[in-house]
Amino acid sequence: MAGEVAFFQLPGMGLALWHRAALAADAGVRDSGAGFGGIALAYNTRSREEVAEVLAAAQAAGGRITRAAADTPWGGHAGYFADPDGHLWEVAWNPSWTVAADGTVRIGGG
Repeated sequence: MAGEVAFFQLPGMGLALWHRAALAADAGVRDSGAGFGGIALAYNTRSREEVAEVLAAAQAAGGRITRAAADTPWGGHAGYFADPDGHLWEVAWNPSWTVAADGTVRIGGG
């Protein structure tokens, strides 16, 4: 995935930019211009196991799983859901990122 995505460290969070079609494919949704806004919000977990837990909670609250939790090509674990309003969310664990006690995220750890 090197060269396909650009990461930017922002105060307490990260911003990732990549091609719309690649995001749609990764999320398991169609990029037909209807029902997919070309963006996803992300919730970063502290453990691999937490990904499935968060996806299950989202589904129980009315979300629709678009891609079940699975290992990723970049060494993490992730899945996606669409919330009741249709907004796309990624739930991801990245072993090289740090999620602090207050929820802030540090790209690349430390």
